[in-house]
Parts: sequence; C-alpha cells; structure tokens
Amino acid sequence: MCGIFFSIARDRPCLPDPRIVSNLQARGPDSYRVLNATVSPALAESVHLTFVSSVLALRGDVIQQQPLCDHDSGSILCWNGEAWKIDGVAIEGNDSAQVFDLLLQASQSTEPAAHQRICDVLTNISGPFAFVFYNALTSTVYYGRDRLGRRSLLVNQSDDQSLTLASIGVPNSKTPHLEVSPESIHYITFEKSSIKTGELPWLNAPPAINKEVPTQPPALIPSALSVTQCLTQLREALEFRVVDIPDHSHSQVRPGSAKVALLFSGGLDCTLLARLVHDILPTNEPVDLLNVAFENPRSIAANVSRTKSPYELCPDRITGRSSFSELCEVCPARKWRFVAINIPYSEVVAHRPTIIRLMSPHNTEMDLSIAMALYFAARGRGVSSENQQGPDVTEADFSSTARVLLSGLGADELYGGYSRHSAAFERGGYSRLADELEMDINRIGSRNLGRDDRVISHWGKEVRYPYLDEDFVRFSLHLPVWEKTGFRPGKKVPKHYEDALQVDIPENLEPAKLLLRLAMWQLGMKRAATERKRAIQFGARTAKMDIGKGRTKGTDTLVADG
Repeated sequence: MCGIFFSIARDRPCLPDPRIVSNLQARGPDSYRVLNATVSPALAESVHLTFVSSVLALRGDVIQQQPLCDHDSGSILCWNGEAWKIDGVAIEGNDSAQVFDLLLQASQSTEPAAHQRICDVLTNISGPFAFVFYNALTSTVYYGRDRLGRRSLLVNQSDDQSLTLASIGVPNSKTPHLEVSPESIHYITFEKSSIKTGELPWLNAPPAINKEVPTQPPALIPSALSVTQCLTQLREALEFRVVDIPDHSHSQVRPGSAKVALLFSGGLDCTLLARLVHDILPTNEPVDLLNVAFENPRSIAANVSRTKSPYELCPDRITGRSSFSELCEVCPARKWRFVAINIPYSEVVAHRPTIIRLMSPHNTEMDLSIAMALYFAARGRGVSSENQQGPDVTEADFSSTARVLLSGLGADELYGGYSRHSAAFERGGYSRLADELEMDINRIGSRNLGRDDRVISHWGKEVRYPYLDEDFVRFSLHLPVWEKTGFRPGKKVPKHYEDALQVDIPENLEPAKLLLRLAMWQLGMKRAATERKRAIQFGARTAKMDIGKGRTKGTDTLVADG
C-alpha cells in the first residue's frame, strides 16, 4: 500500500507541503521518494510533473521503493494497490514491479493503440488499486482507481491548468478536491499546442446481477451446493489477502505479534472471515480482533442508573465478546486476541479535526460517525484478552502491530443485509430485491471506500475486503436472489430491533444474508450465525454523541468548529 502525490505545474515543480508529506509518510512508513519530470511538447512553456510515493511494504522479500522509473524511456509509475491476479494468473512477489513492466510493454506504440493496450493491462488486474502512470513516449499521464473504488485518489484542478492528485486531501486549497471517479480510466496528454484530457472506458462490462425470478416457490433455504461454493470462493479470496505477509516494519515486532487483524464487531460478516482465517493460517499465528467502543455522553445520560462500564454497554462490545468466546470454543488451538478499544469522549474531541480532514471531501454527520469508528479501530490500541479457557482472563494494555486489516464490507450489498433489502422484497418480491442489490453494487465504488481508505491508512495499516474480491463478487452476483437470501413469500421478516431468536435449526435463521448464515452454521459457529446487522455508528455508539446539538440527521452537513 502506498501514498501518492502527483502534480502538474507551469512555473516550477509543485512539491507537497509539510502536512501532506507527514500524512503520506503515515500511510507509507517504509519508503518515501520524490521524482520530477519536465514535458516540453513545443508549448510556449515547459510543464513540470512531480511524482511522490510513500510505501507500506506488504508484498515481496524487499521494500520496493516508489515511484518506479524506467530510465530508458523516462516513464514513471506511482502504484497504490494489490494486484492479486493479472489476466487470471496469480501474482507472486512484488506486484508493483510486474504491473510497471506490463504498462511499459503496452506503451510501446503510438496513440490510440497505446490507450487501448494500457486499458487492457489495467482492466485485467484483480485487486484494489489507485495509480498514476506517465507514458513518456507519448507525453501522457494516466490515472484512476479500480472499478470498485477500493483505494483513495483525490483530484484538485485549478483554473491555470495546474492539477494535483493525491491519496489524501490537500489542505488550504483554493479549489475543492474531489474523488476520482472509478467508472473509467482518466488521461492527460501534452500535445504541441494544448493539453488534452479524456476518459477511457474499462474494456469489459462489469458483472451483471442475476435478475431471474423463480417460476415456482423456491425451497425454504438455499441449497447445500450454494453454501459449499460460497465457502470455497470466500476462502480463496481470503488466501490471497492473509498468506505470506512480509514483515518490513521499522519497529521491532514482539514475538507472538499478529500479522493479520480484523475490524471486529462480532457480527456475521467479520466473524465468518475470522473463522475462515483459522482454516488458512498456521495455528501458531495469532489473530487480533479489534473491537471499538465509545463513551457517548447521550447514551450515558440516558442510562444514569447503570453502573456498568459505558464501553461494555455498547452493542458491538457485547456481540464482539460473544463471538470471540465462540471462536475460542470452536477453534481453541488458535491464539485469538480480543482487543477492547475504549475511546473516551475527550479523545474523540481531540482527534475530531484530524478525522474530518482525512475523510474530506465527505462531510456529513454520518461520514464522521463511521470514519471515527474506523479511525480508532485501525489504530489498534486497547486492552487485550486472549483465549477464554476459564473464569480468569488476563487483560493487558496492548497495541496491535498487524499491518493488514480485514473488513467485512461488501457482504450486505451482495447478500441483502440492509433493512431496505427486506423492505424492497416486501414491496415488489424478488424482482424489486434484485433491483435494490444491483443499485448497491453499482454505486459501491463511488460511495465510501475512498473515505475509509484515507481514515484507516493513516495508521500505516492496509484494509482488505475479501467480500469485494472480483471472483467472489462475480460468483455472488451470478446467484439467484433467493439463493443468497432467505426472503420467501409469506415468511415473517424479523425487525432488526427484536431480540435475537433462539435458533435451533437453520431454517429459523434470519432471512437477510441467509447463505452466509448457513455457511457460518456449517462451520460450527451457530451463535454468530444468528447475529443481526447493525450499522457501525450505532454498534460502537459514535452516532449523535454531542448533547448540545439537538436533533441531527446522518445526512446533515458538518458545521465547522468554532
């Protein structure tokens, strides 16, 4: 994972200011480098290009410094991504060098052939990425994000034709910075008399959702074959993301430290990932479960008679401890480390300006409440307790050294986990449900992933999304909607505020994301299989923290401090 800064300027090279440098180095503590290039395509004046990359080294045996530069051609690449496969073939070792080689080969032609070949290379990459590639042979800069938008890249363009691209926002800019759209690949060509900009469409169509409607009532629950296939696909997606993670950390890592941690609410999606990680990693590798809870003044005021810790009253803390306990029971050979991350309100206030800067241009109350939970969870600093083998559990102050964080994001969008999915089914059956799921997956790249990347990566951590693996997404979209969910005509859909059912047979599991619940049930995690969907801002209690604000909505724009 890397931090990227790129600029186009007329008079002189435009370097990042000290705050941007600090934020880039926070994202990539292993390497930092600056390269400059000058373009003189017979214009009235030269154009200065500045390329900056910081590196969090998570692939290969050595730290691959960036930006990458081909000294023969002068071409340059800033790569912030993980290419798990290229053209269906798994990548071993450092991926950025292999991507650069392919882009250089594709550049050995004139436009528009170079456009086509470079598009082909990028389209065939499976994995999250953002990039800036300068093809010196055609004086063209290409930039963009993967189609799902899993990595951050912001663009800021001034009236004088100067432009900045960066993984994080540029402070004090006169013009707004915007998310680079993941719907196409963007380019800038420096021609003899002008600068031409454009977009290149991805070369293959995105996977289409299966909108088939059953001709007769489907079986009560999805088939055993679908459950098995789902587990196989998800396990393969996880293997790419958790196996052979190198340790290039500058700090001395303690014996018994984890390389992998989960953003862990104890809910279905993250607990299923944890259970599958156990099947993949050697049992001598510990796994950290990062569970965040907040001191919310409003919640405390509403529960004045309670003497229990406000953190232990948070819904995600309760489900987190429950799922941690079940993991210890089902997988006792693994060292599971539950990290209780308790955030007092004073710390929220102290870090609020930083979080707002990182999540920008997102600027709503909901953005802040979600970003706040992810920010402190990713920091990984709390109180740890290890496998619960008896009544006496040792707890100690702890800071997770895991540089790879797993997130369950994407499961709700693919498998119908939101309450509006059940509402869509009630209004219009499987057809309406399929339309709702299609809308979710089509807009996932332009919604929140860039924000989450900026907030989480600030701690020198990389978040990985197994449910958004291209092959897993393709498999999930191909399934009929009744094979993904348990919504059936005439079957009651439980409300999310109801207490969890005492489930003794899988047919009684909640319909939302039923295929994943059955997978969890099959793996022996029956309590976790019953967990209901709960938004992170309510589970961790970051929503509506300020008593003096009165009634606020998640869509309300943040009011500037002071």
